[in-house]
Amino acid sequence: MRFKRISRGIRAILNLARPDDDWARRFLSESEARLFMAMDPRDREHGVAVARALLARFPHAPAKAIRAALLHDVGKTLRPYIAFERILLGLLDPILPRLPARPLKKGLAGAVQLRRHHEVYGAEMVEDPEVAAMILGRGAWGERIRTIDDRF
Repeated sequence: MRFKRISRGIRAILNLARPDDDWARRFLSESEARLFMAMDPRDREHGVAVARALLARFPHAPAKAIRAALLHDVGKTLRPYIAFERILLGLLDPILPRLPARPLKKGLAGAVQLRRHHEVYGAEMVEDPEVAAMILGRGAWGERIRTIDDRF
């Protein structure tokens, strides 16, 4: 798993992301598409990969689950994408402090909060409560999305 994180980090540093935004927009409402497009290209590419993996595993997944998979990292838009910071926090995850979601701090403490609580922030950003619940990992579809996300 750490190797995958490191390889994703290298791709992030090199900015090799090529998200399939047109594919994603087919599933998203207008407000969700705006949220999706506000995400960093690397997070959009990852969201598309998670959504496609969900569909590959569960071809009859409901549209709301696909939308949640695409938007599961939208809470990360509260801070600029800093590749080295994300790689460092990913590698140090087991020893990072447990900080509350609010108030959102600046600096490295805020980056730790975002890593720990981006699902909470993202769920607050979407309008559909069912999609929000799935972003939080709730219900069968939320758990499936989280399981697939953990493989990336």
